[in-house]
Amino acid sequence: MVHSPGSATDPSSPTGAAAPPVRFQHLPRPYRPPPLKPSLPLGVAVFAVALGIGAVAALLAGALFLLNAFLGSGVVPNAILLTTSIDNLGAAVLVLLGAALLALARALFDLERWSLYVTVGLLFLGDTYLFFTGSVTVLFLLLLALFIYLLTVRHHFY
Repeated sequence: MVHSPGSATDPSSPTGAAAPPVRFQHLPRPYRPPPLKPSLPLGVAVFAVALGIGAVAALLAGALFLLNAFLGSGVVPNAILLTTSIDNLGAAVLVLLGAALLALARALFDLERWSLYVTVGLLFLGDTYLFFTGSVTVLFLLLLALFIYLLTVRHHFY
């Protein structure tokens, strides 16, 4: 007797009785490996720390200038001021720029993808400006190297 998949009799049973249908209550859960956190490349870490130090310096420079401007010139000694030749609006912009760069440095250190896009865009704009103004110097080459490096390690960001 040939057993076809659609037949109702079980050829392995001695009586040839029909096998009971197999019923499942639920399917097993599909295997999902745990998500892996990408490792922090050394170059990204160094760049994020350097950017953070520059951001803190810009934030402090603007804040100290504004303190000196609004609370009197004797509050902050002139020897501590990092900038002396800007006005109040420039100091406020410096505070905002420092805060934004500090947030960008933190996001780069945490490998957030948006920070990669913003940083690559800023590096591209900086290189474009330096190229078209004829300032192909060490700064241009450094920005270009950072631009290429961040593009090569983009798979570490999530």
